[in-house]
Order: sequence, then C-alpha cells, then structure tokens
Amino acid sequence: MRILEPPQTAPIPERAPDNASGDIEQPLLPQTIRDFSSSDSDASKNTPTWLEYRFTTRGKYIGVWKSIKAIIFSSWLNVLVVFIPLSWVAHFLNHENAEHPKHFYPFSVTFSLSLLALIPLEGLIEYGGEQMSLYCGKDLGDLIVVTLSNAVEAVLAIVLFTKCELRLLQSTLVGVTLLHLLFVPGITFIVGGAKLVYQELNPHIAQLNHTLLITGVLAMVLPFALYTTLQEEVTSSSDVNLLQGKVLMISRGLAVILHYLYILSRIFLHNPPGDNNSFRALPDAPAAIVEHEQDLLKREPELNPWVCIVLLVVIIGFIAPTTQFLADSVDIVRAEGRIPEEWFGLVLLPLATYSADGLLAMGHFLRSIVRHFRGQKIQPLILAKARSIDMAIQFNLFWVPSLVVTGWCNSKPMSLLFDRFEVIVLVGACFLVNYVTADAKTNWAEGATMVAFYIMIALTAWFYASDPEISQLLVGGSCQV
Repeated sequence: MRILEPPQTAPIPERAPDNASGDIEQPLLPQTIRDFSSSDSDASKNTPTWLEYRFTTRGKYIGVWKSIKAIIFSSWLNVLVVFIPLSWVAHFLNHENAEHPKHFYPFSVTFSLSLLALIPLEGLIEYGGEQMSLYCGKDLGDLIVVTLSNAVEAVLAIVLFTKCELRLLQSTLVGVTLLHLLFVPGITFIVGGAKLVYQELNPHIAQLNHTLLITGVLAMVLPFALYTTLQEEVTSSSDVNLLQGKVLMISRGLAVILHYLYILSRIFLHNPPGDNNSFRALPDAPAAIVEHEQDLLKREPELNPWVCIVLLVVIIGFIAPTTQFLADSVDIVRAEGRIPEEWFGLVLLPLATYSADGLLAMGHFLRSIVRHFRGQKIQPLILAKARSIDMAIQFNLFWVPSLVVTGWCNSKPMSLLFDRFEVIVLVGACFLVNYVTADAKTNWAEGATMVAFYIMIALTAWFYASDPEISQLLVGGSCQV
C-alpha cells in the first residue's frame, strides 16, 4: 500500500531576537499551512489551524495592562472622548425637554457634540481593526479593517432606515460612496505623492476593483432606466403603486445578486486560484507590494488579541447610540440652518463621518511640513493608500443591498432607484476613478483632479432639489406619511 507523505512546505523564516530581551520570539507565519488528512500521520492531528496559529503564536505575549496603555496612547484624538458623555447628556436633556430644548442644549449643540464624540470612536475602531488584522493575516485582516472603517456610516444608514428617512438615506449612501471614491483617495494621493513621480497600487486588486465598482454602479442604473421607460405610462395612483412594485422587485433581485458577487470577490482575493497564492504576493506584483507584505509579517501587534476583540465590541456599543443621537438632531439642524436636503445627505453627513480620518490626515500633513522646514528627511511611501476605494466598493455592493433586503423583510420601500442627479454623478465618479487607477499608478495631480471633481459635485448639489416623483416611490408599507 502506498504511504502518502505530507506536502513539502517552505521553511519557516526565523526572526532575530530582541535586543536585551529575554522573550522568546515566535516564527513568522509560514507561507503554507499544511492540511493533512487524518490518515496521513499522527503528527498532523496536532497541526494548528491557520487562525489558531495566528492567535497563539503571533509575536510575544502582550499583557492586558500593556494593551490598555497602547489603546490610550494610540492617537491624540483620544482626548476627545470627553465629548462622549457630554453628547449623551445633551441628548437626554433635550429628550426630556423636547418642547423647550434651547433652555438646555440646542439641537445644533447636540449635533456638534455627537459629531465630536464620533471622532475618537472612529479612530479607536480603525486602530483595533488594524491590530486584529495582524492576527488574522493580510487578506482577512483587510476585510476586517474595511468593514470596521465603514461601521459609523453603516450605523448612520441603519438609524436613518429605522426612522424611515429613506430619501435622506439614499442621498447619504451616494454621498458616502462619492466621499470614499473621490475625496478621501484624492487627498491621500496628494499627500503621499507630493515627493514622488507616481505611487503604485496593487494591480491585481485594482483590476478587480474596476469590475466591481462599475457593476455596483450599473446596478443602480438599471432601476433608473426602467423607471424612465415606464414613467410615461403612469397616469393614476394605481399606476404609481404598480410602478413602485416593479422597481422594488427588481431592486431586491439585484440586491441579492450584488451580495453574491461581493462574497465571491472576497473568496477570490482570500484564496486565488493556484497553489498557496493566498499567503504571498503574486509573482508579477510590484516590488513595493512584496516589501509591504513582508513588513506586515515582521510587524508586532501592540494589543492582546482578546483585548482587541473586547475593544471592538465596546467601541461599536458606543458608536451605535452616539450615531442615533446624531441622527435624532439631523432634521432640526437642517431646518434651522436652511440646508438643502440633497446637499445635507450628499455632502455634509458623509464629511461628518470622515472627520476622524480627516483630522489624522491633517495632523500627518502638518507634521510633514514641520519636518521639511527642520531639514529632516522623510521617506515617501511608494505604495499608495487606496483602502477607501475598497470601502466604497463594500458599501455599494454589501451595505446598500443589505438595506434593500432589510426593507423587503420589514415592508419598507427601500429600493435601488436613486435620484437621477445622484446616479449621474456616481457614474461619472466611477469612470474617473477607474481611469485614474487603470495603470495601477497614481500621482498628486490625479489626486487633485479627484478632489476637484468632488468639490464640483458638492457645489452643484447645493442648488439641486430632489426629484419629487422618485421620492414619492419611497413612501409606502411601514413608511407611510
């Protein structure tokens, strides 16, 4: 009988010991994880799974107290946590004195305090996600970081959904997508590429992102195309209900397909075809990407994995009510400031959710200027940071369809039929982003172009009023006027 031998694996690289440290270093993650059957050998039975290996052998043991200290000093934005209890107090005082809120805290103050309270929470959840990614590996870690980075926007969308603010919700969904497609990567390309001719992107991920992005946007074009075709046949309220039913059925079918597509794309990125491709960069990947992945393997986490999990759970627990309080004051703040609803959802609310990353980027930019005038050399990053594009794709292919499916289950007429202005600018943004990243290289001039187009959209949106006929299709079911 032929004896099966376990497959050969690449040798496990060893890490140099710490200076004057008695801690025993653990080896880096091997390039392949052996997956023996139970009949191969007795030793294979004790082989840890991939996730067990990362959690039990990733670097030195980190104590709870050391993890807490790392959390406290992870960012200067943590000083803003004092606004969390202040925003909660302002909300409950207004809730108890709804008829005379200005005697306590005006709703504009509650809105501002809640916004400031979300800034450190966003920073902490992103920090926790990055630390967790060191235990889960690059591909799964990237998915965790992207999902957690979308947490505030997702919670805000859920709150608006439960309040039946579907028109404002749709504007906010498009605004968040535009923000992560144009403004955020544009600022990143400007700051990161200021001293380089170009920065590099991962060509394999960029190519897949092009396809996913255009597919997600075209899924919004299809209901709009149906609506414009059948709109001329609408002559009575019964025709409106019939048209609404058709749009909802198509939207729900498209939402399921988009979910399926996003899951398949994550499987492909996590485990691409070929032997052991999920644990290394592809052979034709740029040198900067290979070096970046090697640095990730060498990088030591700062948090204990279990402390990190507790941190993420606690932060999400704080984000949910704080975002709820922010949304409760939205209508009054918008009315008092006489802000157009389209601009409020398309520009202001998404920018509010970006405030933490914006402050961090501003701080990094100011530090770079100070170092430049002091004559200190700054090593520019060859690999461009384009995670925000992944966030936009996840938001468009996962969170938006999730709201449509949830509306299906709760009899709310949430559909993929968006306002014509929103559909047009989203298609334009999609083509601009795909054109900029087509060669998997970016520069500061292209980043400036993306930011300029975002400002053009914001300027135009101020003078645009939503289409009342499309807004009428968002009323019905459990969202009656």
